[in-house]
Amino acid sequence: MKEPTFSVIIPAHNEERYVARCIASVKRAAEYCGGKTEIVVVCNRCTDRTAELAKAHGARVIVNEDRCIAKVRNAGIRGARGDIIVTIDCDNRMTRGTLKEIAYLMGTGKYIGGGAPIRFERYSFPLWCNDMLCRLSFGITGLYCGIFWAKRETFLAVGGFAELKAMEDAATAKALRAYGKSRGKGYTTLRRNVLINSTRKYDDLGDWLYLKLMISNLGTFARAALGDRRGLDRLLDRLFYDYN
Repeated sequence: MKEPTFSVIIPAHNEERYVARCIASVKRAAEYCGGKTEIVVVCNRCTDRTAELAKAHGARVIVNEDRCIAKVRNAGIRGARGDIIVTIDCDNRMTRGTLKEIAYLMGTGKYIGGGAPIRFERYSFPLWCNDMLCRLSFGITGLYCGIFWAKRETFLAVGGFAELKAMEDAATAKALRAYGKSRGKGYTTLRRNVLINSTRKYDDLGDWLYLKLMISNLGTFARAALGDRRGLDRLLDRLFYDYN
């Protein structure tokens, strides 16, 4: 049996509302690209129908119980069969040409891997500000995140995703970029395709969500900077690891 070209890793914590549309976006991209793509949904502490729906829509399911998104992604990478790993969060979607563009960029031999530009699924003034900040940050640092893509052997060589509860994306992008530089290759981003970023937290909690959190948790961030991460860990759990 021929091994898949792509393994798309989708971490999911109680995502029964979103898993079908995420998988559908991957299938559209796979059909447009050609070749063989496997979809791996990593069900993390799920108590809903995420696993059932993922299987019904053609995904392979892996179960993981860690409270760390990087460890969840790494479980998917270890279980993947494809040559090229692509990661996308379950409430997000990829555009139709994503896998085809990744295949092209990898085929040039110039890149170790990369990320993707992020665009929100809807916009308002605060979300536009958020978008501009993301574009500015990515443009200055070059640490493109969102959708990650690289060969499976590359992810394994750098130890997978940096196993942090937060900012694991930037740390992983740095590791991939450094690894690529040591081999004369660059770390880049897609140019014709984007990650369609879910606004569900903004829909639930307001479009100024992260600005309000920054202001109201200044003490928490200050204590974390001094070494006391208990408050920050509780905040991360509430916003990410326990959020449905």
